[in-house]
Amino acid sequence: MNINELDRLIENLPAVPGIQGKEEYFNSVVLLLLIPIQNEYQIVFQKRCANIRQGGEISLPGGKLDPELDNTLEMTAVRETYEELGIPMDKIKIVGRMDTVMASMGATVDVFVGISEIKPEEMKINPEEVEKVFLMPVSYFKAHPPEAYQVMIEIHPSYTDKKTGQEVVLLPSKELGLPERYHQPWGGFKQPIYAYRTEEGVIWGITARIISDFVKKLK
Repeated sequence: MNINELDRLIENLPAVPGIQGKEEYFNSVVLLLLIPIQNEYQIVFQKRCANIRQGGEISLPGGKLDPELDNTLEMTAVRETYEELGIPMDKIKIVGRMDTVMASMGATVDVFVGISEIKPEEMKINPEEVEKVFLMPVSYFKAHPPEAYQVMIEIHPSYTDKKTGQEVVLLPSKELGLPERYHQPWGGFKQPIYAYRTEEGVIWGITARIISDFVKKLK
């Protein structure tokens, strides 16, 4: 590397560090939307339709960035909320952004916080994506910490195809001459999983993690 290349490197270093390899993940965006009701902010949740991805689960509004429609991640958050809940985009004010969630199943979730004065009865949910929408006061989550559990995560260099019964090699550990411990599944680290029990159902996983982090920022 010569002097000119060093200068080029310095110019290309990010002003704010991001997430290396983010483009290799499924990138989604969600909006933690707050609506004031009787002098208290409430969080907007939705229960996803049974016939779509992660059907029947409780989530925050959001979805995948569409380069043809969205110039920014913030636009994705607002657009998806409009498409799912029918809240006009000009009725949503983004007030900030939370930390990006790196999910163990191969996804990143960028989180925005917004405020809207819309009334719940004015929402027009998309029945193809949303079964129902409900609100819960922030005070509930402040008073009820999430239950904490764990799952075990392993890295598999190969897997068995269920249809053919054949082994599919993802990482040729032996051929590359990697240490023997990488010829079989390795890792086995414990991933925390959070859950809130509510009258509307269990809020868990990434959504619960986001809510937990949000509450911590209020202290």
